[in-house]
Amino acid sequence: MSTDIPKRSKSGSPVPDPRAADAATPVDLGGHGGGGHLQAGLKNRHLSMIAIGGVIGAGLFVGSGAGIAATGPGILLSYLLAGVLVVMVMRMLGEMAAADPQSGSFSAYADRALGRWAGFTIGWLYWFFWVVVLGVEATAGAKILNGWLPSVPQWAFALLVMAVLTSTNLFSVASYGEFEFWFAGIKVVAIAAFIVIGLLAVFGVLPGTHAVGTTNLFGHGGFLPHGVGAVFSGMLTVVFAFMGSEIVTLAAGESSDPERAVSKATNSVIWRIGIFYLGSIAIVVTLLPWNSASVKGSPYVAVLEHVGIPGAGQVMNVIVLTAVLSCLNSGLYTASRMAFSLGQRGDAPASFAKVTSRGVPRTAILASVVFGFVAVFFNYTSPNTVFQFLLNSSGAVALFVWLVICVSQLRMRRIIERESPERLTVRMWLFPYLTWATIGLIAFVVIYMFTDHDGRNQMILSLVAAAIVLVAAKVVDARRKAAAAAAAAAAVS
Repeated sequence: MSTDIPKRSKSGSPVPDPRAADAATPVDLGGHGGGGHLQAGLKNRHLSMIAIGGVIGAGLFVGSGAGIAATGPGILLSYLLAGVLVVMVMRMLGEMAAADPQSGSFSAYADRALGRWAGFTIGWLYWFFWVVVLGVEATAGAKILNGWLPSVPQWAFALLVMAVLTSTNLFSVASYGEFEFWFAGIKVVAIAAFIVIGLLAVFGVLPGTHAVGTTNLFGHGGFLPHGVGAVFSGMLTVVFAFMGSEIVTLAAGESSDPERAVSKATNSVIWRIGIFYLGSIAIVVTLLPWNSASVKGSPYVAVLEHVGIPGAGQVMNVIVLTAVLSCLNSGLYTASRMAFSLGQRGDAPASFAKVTSRGVPRTAILASVVFGFVAVFFNYTSPNTVFQFLLNSSGAVALFVWLVICVSQLRMRRIIERESPERLTVRMWLFPYLTWATIGLIAFVVIYMFTDHDGRNQMILSLVAAAIVLVAAKVVDARRKAAAAAAAAAAVS
């Protein structure tokens, strides 16, 4: 990793960035171990849509039903608390990323702020999280496609979607950006249309509907039918739905103007979460009773059917498939860039840091997709044993990542203020008080997970996975130091 934050001239004006002159110019994102160069192939429109669409996953359209059923209308408080947490974390990450864009994002900052062990551990855990997600999303997409074409086996569709998106990622970063631009665009249009239709139905403007008022919000057992504790239980499922917000800070390193891209992404995260999540979920629990079977199954389909949208189920299948493909596309990109950064810093095989003539880390992509295929295989052969273990052992990684971002920002702020204060173009609000408050909220969620049955299993297995990676980090670091000492001794003799 680079030990210096990019400088500006003594007059205060920025030193010209060669990436801004040519989008195809190689970008050296730094590293302990050296290697290849990524290219600034992502355009501003790519970054903008990645930032907007990054928070809209298939979990919003499908998984939110379970949270509503378990919490009631109070799930809005769960989304609000989790949303505040994400806004705080993204602001901290944005501060560091705008000052020093890195392909490894928070892993690279943890490396510098906390030590090589921290960057190694959180980097590999994050990679593990996304390659498991590849298995989940490939299977989910295959199920939808198999429903349309039952004559084609489900595994063939899983293979197809993985192969297609691997090919786009191998071609160039621009092809990844272009695919994600359209995937995210469809998701944004879909959720915006849902909100507009839902609002018209809430106020009784649509034909066949009447104003519903607050009956469903406060009837059927009240706003919190299962008590305040259910809000925190609901928050456990909501937290992981927001994983992916940080992708734009990794992608920004391959854009012509990373500082601007990060600033826009962090500034817009509040309205993105407020509109897409809180807005759409509020419409669901306002229009329909929270305890209806249709809401638990697929809340968005239930709303569309309620307002009389023909073929609502198939419409939602198309949208969910788009969300799945988007998640697959971004998951493969994110895992490969984290592997590339680990290779650059000497924490992964050196081949991970090698790139093609197009600036694509081919080995890192292939290594990530191979593990993704392994996860798909276990999803079919051992869904209740091996694959469930993989899911649970990566389940709390989001909390670990956010906690590391917070602690890293406490240290990195001092480093940036000392070395290049002019690079603090994005600042964490009320530093360090809000940083510490966010750490406290994350710690509370972690502790609360141990009181929830499913959360406890995830936390224990995730801690085991973290411990294994941490031991590996210490072993690698000890070998690295021993090799350096031997080389120094040999040089002296």
